[in-house]
Amino acid sequence: KGGDAARGKYLVQAVAMCGQCHTPRDASGNLDMSRWLQGAPVPWAPSVPNTNWPLVAPRIGGNPPASDADIVKLLTTGIWTTGKPLRFPMMPFRMSQQDAKAVVAYLKTVGAQD
Repeated sequence: KGGDAARGKYLVQAVAMCGQCHTPRDASGNLDMSRWLQGAPVPWAPSVPNTNWPLVAPRIGGNPPASDADIVKLLTTGIWTTGKPLRFPMMPFRMSQQDAKAVVAYLKTVGAQD
């Protein structure tokens, strides 16, 4: 059974705050809602140089960058398709299966901007 996209929207926007990294910002530093969840430069860097710090948060809206099962696995275990945790600042979420499926359902409703 698929997830509840309305619940997924709430989780993405108000709980996990995905847009803070996965949405580009405008010249004033505000989220560019016309490019919601379309990938963006990571807006923060560690105070101590870290060669393992990602520079870009990928597009997750529209067509997430992995299968539904892989995204659910990431959101429930913190483990990516490589078998390893994602790098910080991505949080190692431990969502329930139901919440993770809801997030995937919502992400698929987000229109890609070309």
